[in-house]
Amino acid sequence: MDILFYDSEVSIEKLLPFTFTRPISEIRIGIFKISEKWRHHFKGEVYFKTSPHLSNKFSDQFKKGLIINGGLCPSTELTEKINALRAGQALFSNETFLAAKAESALSDINVLFEEYERLDYHDNFTIIENSWNIFQFNAEQIEADIEIIRSQRTSAKIEDPHTILYGDNIFIEEGATIRASILNSEKGPIYIGKNSKVYEGSIINGAFALCEEAHLNIGAKVKGDTTIGPYSKAGGEISNSVLFGYSNKGHDGFLGNSVIGEWCNLGADTNTSNLKNNYAPVKLWDYSTQGFKDTGLQFCGLMMGDHAKCGINTMFNTGTVVGVGANVFGAGFPRNYIPEFAWGGAHGYSTFKLSKFFETAEKVMERREIELTTEDRDIFEWIYQNSEKNRFWEQTK
Repeated sequence: MDILFYDSEVSIEKLLPFTFTRPISEIRIGIFKISEKWRHHFKGEVYFKTSPHLSNKFSDQFKKGLIINGGLCPSTELTEKINALRAGQALFSNETFLAAKAESALSDINVLFEEYERLDYHDNFTIIENSWNIFQFNAEQIEADIEIIRSQRTSAKIEDPHTILYGDNIFIEEGATIRASILNSEKGPIYIGKNSKVYEGSIINGAFALCEEAHLNIGAKVKGDTTIGPYSKAGGEISNSVLFGYSNKGHDGFLGNSVIGEWCNLGADTNTSNLKNNYAPVKLWDYSTQGFKDTGLQFCGLMMGDHAKCGINTMFNTGTVVGVGANVFGAGFPRNYIPEFAWGGAHGYSTFKLSKFFETAEKVMERREIELTTEDRDIFEWIYQNSEKNRFWEQTK
């Protein structure tokens, strides 16, 4: 059954900078992207009702089928309720839209709220509404995703005699390599993806997911509730963080309670603070209000948009947001909000020219044999133009 993932404007703004470059349902949490989770339950094509500037890359040509809130994660109870929907019915939890079934394309998404028969859902559910929810709910989603995988295939065996296991809640995919490491799944499951590599001396606490072709470098220390997305490289100390994919934190340094987009690179000895010295709740930059918003969390580190980079020894303060395409370097703590395509650090900023950004992005993606497409370029040009208001150094000239 085909699926249309629906993103409200409010939800898109709450999940920036990650939703600058993807629909909400393309966010990775646990092992899979949200859209991939749903495709395990409902086979068919996927479509996206999201920001207009993404429509050339993420098709919205939906004809009929299910309409699902882009931030909603599946569960057994939810999929049963959604599977039972009839055409013209919509599932809500109070005022939160969850899902609907349509027999034809919708010219106006408001039909869901105004004309469809409304059914109430009273059980618990997980929905990604704020950027920090991605690391906050990551452990439970690893557990849910690994159950899906176990229902489809069996785990490979760990052949290395020098690897020590605590607990047996471990799933190993075909082609994965583990050497002289410690895997502790007593507090949560551990997933080691296809053709991934765990190098010597790594210490892993579950819940943990190392996705396809990802590497955990020599001596890495993972404290749990962490996902290393496909084709990423990770090292040093990591706790309760999510790397979406194709990103590198390959060296020593601490990353905690953080979310890193795609095609990012953290220089050697980059460190993030995830706890304020006074133990107060952490505030994060809110794109909708152009100010800082209280997360209510005591632990919250770095939110880094796609294609952002930072130099060696970079120090990120508690609750820092780094925009798409930013390049951060230099001594001292940079600002807690670094806008899209910023170039610099604590000493000051200039604008990363779009032509230079494209040169770097092409080189980075070519290493993975992936093309920077025309659709990608159009998206980044839109972000560049529409984020100009955030580049404070240009407003003060």
